[in-house]
Amino acid sequence: MLEPDFTMVRNAEDAAATAAGVTEVRREAALLKTGALQNAIFNSANFSCIATDEKGVIQLFNVGAERMLGYTSAEVVDKITPADISDPKEVIVRAKALSFELATPITPGFEALVFKASRGIEDIYELTYIRKDGSRFAAVVSVTALRDDFGVIIGYLLIGTDNTARKQVEEEQKQLDQRLRDQQFYTRSLIESNIDALMATNSAGIITDVNKQMEALTGCTRDELIGAPFKDCFTDPERAEEAIRSVLGAGKVTDYELTARARDGKETVVSYNATTFHDRDRKLQGVFAAARDVTERKRFERLQQENNVELERAKAAAEKANLAKSDFLSSMSHELRSPLNAILGFAQLLSSETPPPSTSQMASIDPILRAGWYLLDLINEILDLAQVESGKLALSLEPTSLQEVMAECQAMIEPQGQKRGITMVFPHFDAPCYVEADRTRLKQVLINLLSNAIKYNRANGTVTIDCEWQTVEGTPRVRINVRDSGAGLIPELLRQLFQPFNRLGRNSTAEEGTGIGLVMSKRLVELMGGAIGVDSVVGSGSVFWFDLNAVEAPCLVESPMESVAIVHAHIQPGTPMRTVLCVEDNPANLSLIEQLITRRADLRLLSASDGNTGIQLAHSRQPDVILMDINLPGISGFEALKLLREDPATCHIPVIALSANAMPRDKERGLAAGFYRYLTKPINIVEFMNTLDTALEVSEQVL
Repeated sequence: MLEPDFTMVRNAEDAAATAAGVTEVRREAALLKTGALQNAIFNSANFSCIATDEKGVIQLFNVGAERMLGYTSAEVVDKITPADISDPKEVIVRAKALSFELATPITPGFEALVFKASRGIEDIYELTYIRKDGSRFAAVVSVTALRDDFGVIIGYLLIGTDNTARKQVEEEQKQLDQRLRDQQFYTRSLIESNIDALMATNSAGIITDVNKQMEALTGCTRDELIGAPFKDCFTDPERAEEAIRSVLGAGKVTDYELTARARDGKETVVSYNATTFHDRDRKLQGVFAAARDVTERKRFERLQQENNVELERAKAAAEKANLAKSDFLSSMSHELRSPLNAILGFAQLLSSETPPPSTSQMASIDPILRAGWYLLDLINEILDLAQVESGKLALSLEPTSLQEVMAECQAMIEPQGQKRGITMVFPHFDAPCYVEADRTRLKQVLINLLSNAIKYNRANGTVTIDCEWQTVEGTPRVRINVRDSGAGLIPELLRQLFQPFNRLGRNSTAEEGTGIGLVMSKRLVELMGGAIGVDSVVGSGSVFWFDLNAVEAPCLVESPMESVAIVHAHIQPGTPMRTVLCVEDNPANLSLIEQLITRRADLRLLSASDGNTGIQLAHSRQPDVILMDINLPGISGFEALKLLREDPATCHIPVIALSANAMPRDKERGLAAGFYRYLTKPINIVEFMNTLDTALEVSEQVL
C-alpha cells in the first residue's frame, strides 16, 4: 500500500490559498470600482437620485436632485416623499390607470409611484416634478425596489432625468411632421372631395388626376382616366374642349353646362366650374375643374323649396292659430267686459248716490260689487296667463322701491285681513330698498301671496312679511317672505303647487279662487329674473317666498315744472260749459256715461250710436272731447278716428278710446293710432274723470 504524498497535498493547498487571495483582491477591487461608480452616479448633477425607506420617506437626495428640484438635501430627507414633489393630478391619474391595469386598488400617492417596482416589475415612466419655486418640468423616472439579503424591501430608488428638452424636441418634431403630412395630403384631400367630380388637366387638356366622384361619374378607373383627353368624357367634345380654352384664356369658368357620358352610356348634366393653377414660380401647370351633378342640385333645390313652402304653411297655420287664440281671448274679454261694465258701473253709482243707500240696500249692492270685481279679476288673470304663455306679455323692468310697493299693498290688503281677524305684520325699512321689477306686476305677485295667506289662514291667525338680503353667484338679491300661521301643506300638495287651475283640493270650500294666481305669480317672478318657492310644515303654516335682484336707487332729477292739479267734481262759479261727445252703441254703457257726466255742472253730453253719426256730430257741434268705443256698427272706432284726424275741422279734438278690448296689443295699437288715451271697461270712475279733465284742459289749450 502506497503512502500519501504529503508534499503534493501541501503544494495544492498553497496554490488554492494563493488563488483565493487573488480572487479576494479582485473582488475588493471590483467593489471599490462599483462603489466609485455608484458615488459618481449619486453625485452626478445630470441625474436626480432619490432613495427612500420602505414607507417612501426620502433618505438620500443627491446633487442632481438638488439642482433639478431646487431643494437642499436637508430640506427633504426624513421629511417628505417623492409624491410631495410630483404633480398631484398626474399621481391620481397614474393610480387610476394602474388600478385598472393590475385589477387592484392603488392609493394615489407614493404607492402609485412605486407599486410596480414593489412587485418586481420594471417601471420607467414620465412624470412632472414640481420645483421648490413652484415651476414644473417633465422628467423620466426609473424606479427600483431596494432589498436586503433576505429579499425584503427596505426602500426605493428613483432615478430621474430632465425630459424637458426631449419633450420640446419631440413636440417640435411632431408639429413639423404634422405640417408635412398636412402639406402632403392637402392636394389629395381636395381631389378626393365628396361634393363634386374633380379633375386636373395639363394645359393641353390631358387629365392628370381625378377623384372618386369623377370615377363614379364616368364609370372609368383612375388609371384609365389619367392620360386621357378631358373632352372624351363628354357628349360634346368640342364644347368640352372650348371649356378648357376658356379657362386658359380667362383664368376661370363658372356654371358651364356639359353632359358627361359614362362607360355604360348613362348621361349626366353637370355644371362645370374650373380655374387655372400655377406652381410657386407662377408658371401655368394646368386646369383644376369641378363637375357638379345639376340633377341632384335641382332635386335638392326643389326639395328645399317644397320644405320651405311646407314650413311657410306651418308657420302661417301657427300664426293663424295664435291670432285666432288672441282674437278669441280679445273677443271673450270684450263680451265679458261689456255686461260687467253695466253691472259694476251702476253698482258703483248706486253705492255713491246722495243721500247714500240704506244699510239694507248696501247689503245688496256689496255682493254685486264683490262678485263683479272678482269676475273681472278672473278675466284679467286668464288673459294675463295667456299672454305670459304666448310670450307676448311685456314687462317694464326698472328700479322699484320695495318700501313703496309694500306700503301700497298694505293699504290694499289690511282691510281684507281685518275682516277675518288676521293680524298683518309688514316689515320696517331702515334704508331705501330697490329691486329690479315691473312695479305693477310686483304688486300683483305680492297681493296674490298676501290674499292666499289670509284666505288659507286659521281664525285670528297672523301673516308676517319680512325681507332678507342675499348674494347669489355674486349678484345681490332680496328675498320677500310671506309667512302664515295656517294648517301648512303636506309634501304631496307641495309638489302640485304652481299648476294651472289646481286649488289643491279646496274647490269645495267656501274660499273663492281660480288656481291661476300662483301660476301667474311664478311666471311673473321668473320674467322679472327671480325665483319663487314655498316651505311648509304641517300644523305650523307656510312660507311663500320669492327672490328678485337688488339694485341701486334711481337718480332722481327734480323737475322745475309744478305738478298739475286734477280738477274733480267741485266746479268754480263762472266755469264755461263744455261738450263731451260719446260714441257708444251699448245702451247700458251709454247710460253709465250719461250719469257720470250729469254729475258735472260744467259738462253736457252728446251721444251717437255709430261711427258715422259720431263724425257728423263732431263736425257740426265741435265737442271739446270725444269718447269713442272701438267696436261700433258701420265703421270701427279706428276708422272713425282716422276720418276725424283727416278733417281740419275736427283734427284738434282729443279722442279718448273707451273699449272692452283690453289686451296689451289693443292698447298699444290704440295709442299708436292717435287716441289721446285708451281706457278699458269696466270703467274705473276716478281714472275716467281724471282722464276726462286732462283731455278738457288739452282741448282748451288748443282753442
